[in-house]
Amino acid sequence: MASLKPKITINLIHMIGLYILVILVVVALWLVALYNGLVKMNNRTKEAWSDIDVQLKRRHDLIPNLVNSVKGYMTHEKDLLENITKARAGAMSAQEAGNTAELARTEGLLGGMLGKLQIAMEAYPDLKANQNVGQLMDELSDTENKIQASRRFYNGMVRDFNTKMETFPNNVFAGMLKFTKYNFFEIEDATERQNVEVKL
Repeated sequence: MASLKPKITINLIHMIGLYILVILVVVALWLVALYNGLVKMNNRTKEAWSDIDVQLKRRHDLIPNLVNSVKGYMTHEKDLLENITKARAGAMSAQEAGNTAELARTEGLLGGMLGKLQIAMEAYPDLKANQNVGQLMDELSDTENKIQASRRFYNGMVRDFNTKMETFPNNVFAGMLKFTKYNFFEIEDATERQNVEVKL
């Protein structure tokens, strides 16, 4: 009987050791899956941001051509054209700095000014008939649509990534794994949020 007790104790220690090993393997596999999932979502979010970046660069490249094309016609809109040029420079500088919040603010301002330019162009029939200006406006309009689509996709990726990071138990380990939240790319210009007043 005395020899049975050490065998039971040894078997019990082996069983406890096996359970601990299984638990450690499960936790390690879960951490690997968490890390790989966060890496995948992080890379997809960065890719979504690069889509916005490409479209913003295209927009910035189109603006000088548009401003130069309309400058001769729009003598009364000199201030607007200068402000568009300044806003473009501010947006490019924020883009180069990688400051998402500042970029969103300056791009919102730039978008509002481009909308004002489009409205101002309605008063110049010769300008509206100019094929070069029409083509530039079409390209700019297409780029604006692509920026909106890219921004929606990016914000969706940011939402998914941030949600995954903030949910328990991921939030405990995501910081230890050196992952940080992303900021949404939101319009900061109050004029774009206001309703357009239509008078008939």
